[in-house]
Amino acid sequence: MSTRKMLDGKVVIVTGAGRGIGRGMAMAFADAGAKVVVNDLGASAGGEGDDRSPATEVVEEISAAGGEAVANFNSVAEWDSAHEIIQ
Repeated sequence: MSTRKMLDGKVVIVTGAGRGIGRGMAMAFADAGAKVVVNDLGASAGGEGDDRSPATEVVEEISAAGGEAVANFNSVAEWDSAHEIIQ
């Protein structure tokens, strides 16, 4: 029986991954074997601020569970910034 996971060898970018549904998706992709880019600006629900700790904490949780993840704080609303996420 293979221990290979469905997303082994894949990279997944999850925007808004510091909290809520995005966080849940990032955790699920990592559990399925994907390397995860945890993208989150760290803004409040009102769109203010730039707290990097939510994305950083998700990366730490994924790493602690044996997965691979990196935090990214770029905006998907700006072309150059979104391009950097992909890079």
